[in-house]
Amino acid sequence: MSKPLSQQNNATKTYGVSLPLSTDYPTLKDKELTEKLDETLRKYNVFETDSELRHRMDVLHKINTLYKNWIKNISISKNMPEDVAEKVGGKVCTFGSFRLGVNSQGGDIDTLCIAPRHIDRSDFFTSFAELLKKQPEVQKLLVIEEAFVPVIKTEFDGIELDMLFARLSFSTIPDDLDLKDDSILKNLDQKCVRSLNGCRVTDEILTLVPNVETFRLTLRTIKLWAKKNGIYSNVLGYLGGVSWAMLVARVCQFYPNAAPSTLVNRFFKVFSQWIWPNSQNNINGCPVILKQMPSLEEMPPYGFPVWDPRFNPADKYHLMPIITPAYPQQNSTYNVTYSTRTIMIEEIKRAYDLCQDVFNTKIEWNQLFEAKNFFQRYKHFIVLIASTPIKDQYMDWVRLVESKIRHLILNLEKNQYISLVHVSPQGFEQVKETKDTELIESDDQSNETNESNMITIYSTLWFIGIELKQNNEVMDLNLTDIILSFKDMIYKQANKVMIACPQFDAKYVKRTRLKDYLPSNILKLEPKSSKTSRVDLNRNGSENSTNGILDQKPNGYQKPLNENHENQEENQTTLLRNESKDTLLLNRGYLSPSSDSSDSVFTFNQTGHEIQTISRQNSTNNVIIQNESSNKPEFFLESNTNGTVINQNNKRSLSPTSDLNRSKKAKEMNYSSSTQALQDHFKEQEQLLDSLPGPHSLANSISASKLVNPPPLSVVKNSIRVNIGCNKK
Repeated sequence: MSKPLSQQNNATKTYGVSLPLSTDYPTLKDKELTEKLDETLRKYNVFETDSELRHRMDVLHKINTLYKNWIKNISISKNMPEDVAEKVGGKVCTFGSFRLGVNSQGGDIDTLCIAPRHIDRSDFFTSFAELLKKQPEVQKLLVIEEAFVPVIKTEFDGIELDMLFARLSFSTIPDDLDLKDDSILKNLDQKCVRSLNGCRVTDEILTLVPNVETFRLTLRTIKLWAKKNGIYSNVLGYLGGVSWAMLVARVCQFYPNAAPSTLVNRFFKVFSQWIWPNSQNNINGCPVILKQMPSLEEMPPYGFPVWDPRFNPADKYHLMPIITPAYPQQNSTYNVTYSTRTIMIEEIKRAYDLCQDVFNTKIEWNQLFEAKNFFQRYKHFIVLIASTPIKDQYMDWVRLVESKIRHLILNLEKNQYISLVHVSPQGFEQVKETKDTELIESDDQSNETNESNMITIYSTLWFIGIELKQNNEVMDLNLTDIILSFKDMIYKQANKVMIACPQFDAKYVKRTRLKDYLPSNILKLEPKSSKTSRVDLNRNGSENSTNGILDQKPNGYQKPLNENHENQEENQTTLLRNESKDTLLLNRGYLSPSSDSSDSVFTFNQTGHEIQTISRQNSTNNVIIQNESSNKPEFFLESNTNGTVINQNNKRSLSPTSDLNRSKKAKEMNYSSSTQALQDHFKEQEQLLDSLPGPHSLANSISASKLVNPPPLSVVKNSIRVNIGCNKK
């Protein structure tokens, strides 16, 4: 039986810059797996219906007609005869997912508006933008003229459009204009070239793949997988749509006759083993290139810079180069950092293992699209909060901050204690009612309240997971300078684009406190062990056992004391902060009732070291910690609200508490000498004392505390000090 003509052509034609790795045709099993893959994709609504496609085509026709009429009117306003203005033309082209044929339900359309030489860019971003605003189909419109690639973002009759602009050096724009012709770039500026690049690259990709339909189904699969796993965002340092498309196109060139199911499997296999430049295994590495790049003699004579590490030193440092096939050739992954590359490679390797299980009939395709819980992966987080009370400028401010986050990631990666910085592309929007502080101050002076003082704050939150390097030293993780530098950069940029009242904040958050920012149905945090339970204490001192997220401990293990009874499983440490913005982490001790069954005498165990006795005076809420061997009071816990610990030997107050209301006396303490005294004391004792709660909390904890072989504590080791002084002036 003879093969189809298209397959015969594929067998003789070579695609890409190398020979194919395999020219095998699909087996019956490959075809069956492809059918199952198609069925799975349809459950995720990645295919448009015929009615939705017709609606998109209608919107594009209206936009094209509106744009041509606008060019005609602008030409007449510039003293061009009407009969000549009728013929100058104009064209609206599509690119991106829609042009590639892989757009999903509800996706936007990337468009390029091409104009003749007498139409200026300023005309497009002013006059045409005003014309769009007047259209009844337009729901919203945003003009971003100062962007790297200037764009108008709008929603026309329910379809989102990104509209770029390019002015060619032609007097007229014919409908059959070939954008792949390099001659159209003559006498153009950089912004027009960058705008044209989207269409030119998309058209080149479609001509460089052996089978367009196979390419499209494979690309739909990879795009859905990347979005589900949080690695689809060019602006945040991951890969964007065109980069994923070029990777898929390269795999199609390697396996020109393979079925989509095979191509998906081979995609993850190839790029899980790909050696990128500046990697640990090879400094040189290899970029992804779809077609042979022209030599200097073959290069078009227009002088635009192209990606070439032989002549451009900066190109040598790109981490994951994927080179566009159209002149001027550029690296589409310029934003990728060490962290984002590491995260993407890890996800690709995990996906390859899943694909192997699919081909071995162990799992179904849908498990490929089940992402790992981002909030469960890390113990330490930085929360970025962009806010403004002005609704009309809210999205401008959010987009500005989001476009700069990769700079923050680059600076965080330079910290000696940080091994990985993982930003989630998903931003969480919040709308809150709050009081205007300026109005409140005036109201306080007049002793009057007014409901009109309430204002609405619009916010977006991004979460950055931090993975720390493993060592046995104290980590002084001071991120204040990095955060303040980032804050200063985005405020300066906001001032340039005239964004009023921008607000930004950054906070260090442990995983157990993420619930302060997001609801549990989004976090979906799970206990590390189903056998683990957390003991909650009520006012009467009784125990309420509920599932928690502590590591499994020996039977009878009791949660260490701290001021708010929070779970402290991570690194067996607690973050403490004093008034001078210094931070101190201390390991914990454990309380258990003493042998005399008295409610006022308890044992404080520093795990393998000296046993101390804690006595609670019945007449007051004071607690004394004394050495059992010498019966001399070592520490005395005062009955104030700040939980200050006083060393009876040197009479200096030591306060390891954080975020508590301190008394006037506590605020006047010398915190630097207090911290040093605490460290000196426990160096002598070879022990570290964790944060002690206030008397009200301590009494409840003592009444139900138990101690059975708590885990060993290290001296000073594995402690972390984190300081993010975002509000510092």
